Amino acid sequence: MRPRRRDRRLSFLAVCAVLLLAARVLPAQAIGQGFELERAGQYEQAASVYFAMLRAEPTNLPALLGLERVLPPLNRLRELLPVAQHAAAASPANVALRGVLLRTYVALNEPDSARAVALRWAAAAPRDEAPYREWAIALEDAHDHVQAREVLLAGRQAVGRPGAFGIELAELSRLTGDWEGAARERAAVLPEAPVQLPNAASVLAEAPEREREGVTRALTSGGAVGQPGPLALRLAGELLLGWGQAARAWAVFEPSVAAPSSDAGFALQRFADMAAAHDSPAARRVRALALARYADMAPEPVAARARADAARAFIAAGDRAAARDVLERVARDTSAPADAQQLAQAAVIEALIDEGQLDEAAHQLAGDTRLSADDRATLHLRLARARIAGGDLNHAESSVAGDSGVEALALRGWIALYRGRLAEARRLFLAAGPYAGDRRDATDRIAMVALLQQIPIDSFPELGSALLTLAQGDSMHAVGALRRAATSLAPGPGGGGRSDLLLVAGRVAARLGLEQQQAALDMFAEIVQTGGQGAAAPAAELEWARLLGRRQQTADAIHHLEHLILSYPGSAVVPEARRELERVKGAIPKS
Repeated sequence: MRPRRRDRRLSFLAVCAVLLLAARVLPAQAIGQGFELERAGQYEQAASVYFAMLRAEPTNLPALLGLERVLPPLNRLRELLPVAQHAAAASPANVALRGVLLRTYVALNEPDSARAVALRWAAAAPRDEAPYREWAIALEDAHDHVQAREVLLAGRQAVGRPGAFGIELAELSRLTGDWEGAARERAAVLPEAPVQLPNAASVLAEAPEREREGVTRALTSGGAVGQPGPLALRLAGELLLGWGQAARAWAVFEPSVAAPSSDAGFALQRFADMAAAHDSPAARRVRALALARYADMAPEPVAARARADAARAFIAAGDRAAARDVLERVARDTSAPADAQQLAQAAVIEALIDEGQLDEAAHQLAGDTRLSADDRATLHLRLARARIAGGDLNHAESSVAGDSGVEALALRGWIALYRGRLAEARRLFLAAGPYAGDRRDATDRIAMVALLQQIPIDSFPELGSALLTLAQGDSMHAVGALRRAATSLAPGPGGGGRSDLLLVAGRVAARLGLEQQQAALDMFAEIVQTGGQGAAAPAAELEWARLLGRRQQTADAIHHLEHLILSYPGSAVVPEARRELERVKGAIPKS
């Protein structure tokens, strides 16, 4: 008999467990059913499910929230009031239920009842911000911004904290167009919640241009305190930087990071990153200033790398003196990591080259033993290019002596060309191949090889001198020198490159003033008349037509383009000529 009694007892316990589990599962299933109906837009059916749940469990918060969502579209919100009142009365300490009742009164436009609920709630929890925040949000949802603001200000006074409800008040000010007030409230929040700074910057950055001065004034004046806090200054600096006032941004921001701290270091890194997103000399300079200040408070090896980055930013901003000051500190710092010293020394030499102090750069390049082989080779090439730009071919050649890399071969090719050694230049260009330098370098070499193949002589100092003048940026004198070099070659189809040289001169002249443009037209005419079936003639006629088009001589441009297409059907420039013809014809106004 005992085993049977025990079995019955176990069966009873199992049934109880199942019933208890069902009691927990069924409400969850009902809520799930209500959600599904709600998502399907079947609000009537969803409301019925939620009401049924509340009859069984008056304080069921998910059901109340469900009714709060589905009853307004049905114009039945008033039906929520009795169940919300019942729920709040059944569990008076439940702040979520109080929130539902408060929102319902506001939505039904019963302000006295809403006030009574909020004040009872506040009396029960004197230092709690939730009653005022919930009340204000409900009023804001009802578009009663004035009342919402009064509630928040009353709540601030009640809880006795100056920064209370700052974010909410700032948002209300923004919605009503009071950007200056929004800035003041955001600044008041920051001392208690520094993490709000990025969010404040994001919101205030949207201020209309006419409001920006007021926002800046609110953040930098200090308000009633009279002295702005560092976080308010950082916020103002970031805003000014985003608004394109980089120099003023740094002037405002800098005092906020005067004292070294991890917080100041983070702020400087953030400011430098923001400045990097703005491509202007002023932004590059303030990025450099921020990095240099960060380096003063960062530990090694971070500090040395930050100084090297700051120097590069100074160089990019055109402030080479500041760059050298920063870099020389790293280069002299024997405790700095080797890679940072290498980076700094390389940047110092780069700055010297960019400043035109080529002898000093060469001296430091020769004497420094910390540079890597790759850095040394790169700096020698850079120094050689600067020597070429200054017309010092001898020192340029010595800078790359012993370097067998393809970039050095290409550079020696240009040096040979500028000396007039055409055969040597052609050989070095071909040896360098198409991969030395960037795409533009490769294109320039290919074009030069094509030109040199048209000139049958191995030495042509006049041409080398003319091309060096062009490389140095003296286009006007280069045109005359190229034209004189071309006239020393025989005219006609077999003239050995005369037309090709005139084409180069004409292209350069076409980009200059009116007098030089007329000279370009004369050269293009000569090439077309004497160039025969070579590649120079159709290319010259295309350039001729383009120049005429820029000078608004549309009919003449069309004539030359049509002549080119008909006379040189196999030329590689015909597709370009067809596109140019369509463009020029499209520019003619329709009658």
